[in-house]
Amino acid sequence: MSGAWYSRRLAELSRLGGHAKPEGPGGGGGGALKLDSNENLVIGRRFQQEAIAHARANSDVREYPLGGPEMLASRLAAHLGVPARMIGVGNGSDQILDLLLASLASRRTRVLMPDPAFRFFEERCRLYGIPTAGVPFSDDMRLDAADFEARMDGCQIIYLDSPNNPTGFQFPRGRIESLVRGFSGGLVIVDEAYGEFGGPSAVPLTKKYGNLVVVKTFSKAFGLAGLRLGYLVADAAIADAFNRVLQYPYPLNTLGIWAGIAALDRAGQVREAAEAVRSERARIIRSLRGHDAFTVFDSKANFVLFDARGAYKRVHTALAEQGISIRKIGRIGAHAGCLRVTVGTREMNSRFLLAVRDLLG
Repeated sequence: MSGAWYSRRLAELSRLGGHAKPEGPGGGGGGALKLDSNENLVIGRRFQQEAIAHARANSDVREYPLGGPEMLASRLAAHLGVPARMIGVGNGSDQILDLLLASLASRRTRVLMPDPAFRFFEERCRLYGIPTAGVPFSDDMRLDAADFEARMDGCQIIYLDSPNNPTGFQFPRGRIESLVRGFSGGLVIVDEAYGEFGGPSAVPLTKKYGNLVVVKTFSKAFGLAGLRLGYLVADAAIADAFNRVLQYPYPLNTLGIWAGIAALDRAGQVREAAEAVRSERARIIRSLRGHDAFTVFDSKANFVLFDARGAYKRVHTALAEQGISIRKIGRIGAHAGCLRVTVGTREMNSRFLLAVRDLLG
């Protein structure tokens, strides 16, 4: 009988799906075109090589990274134009979101979020038994802030991935400020993993509102997904509790810390790559909209969502047979055949678009 409690809990966990990883192979070997994970393949390999070389030159991994997270936070503060006491760092933005949920929410806490939202966040809410309420997207994959305002009662946390994954929709900063101001009794978490590819960031609002947390990452615009570097910006009271109590004693490895610092020193290259992504994103949208077979949605991220309707499985399979991996999403609202493609280099995108053209005849 003493083991009955964990048997029941294990049975509950086994019924949860867990976070689904992309189906395509990693590494891009054998001529495969990996456009399913929203990695930034536009920023050159030299950028990461220089960052890693800098990390190797400044690291002694025999030692714990004492003072390293604080050093990275200080550099991030200068990069963002906020005080260092408002920064917290973590092992990817996933870990930060997980810690916030595990520590600030409970089975008595209700979280309001887009439907769909970032799958990892949704799954963590289910793991912890946190009740959620979803705000659906319109047929053109947009959200109305008024819908959030109408559903705030009874909710203690609002989560916005903005730009949203998988739709690419981003709330204007003014609309986010209105939500934060109107939700003064609760916490607003804005996930800006894809923020550098879109419009103005919500980070400046953290100086005005003590109930706002903005979560960001080095994985997307900085092209350092494999290093697992994330950070949050929030009121100093929130950041202090996160750093001293919620976060692990050594949340980042030494190499990652120094590579992050080197990447920040090369922020101009990041901005150039982000601009190239925006230009190529527009080209992909224009090209896909030239096919009557698709409904293509606007995006502020480094990916494009489109509805291939009843042919979406055939399109996904046909591309995979040509070594092109994109993400199969399925139904979102009224759109039953959604696919998501990452914006790659011009050559990658041209190969994808040519394959689509040939497939449709």
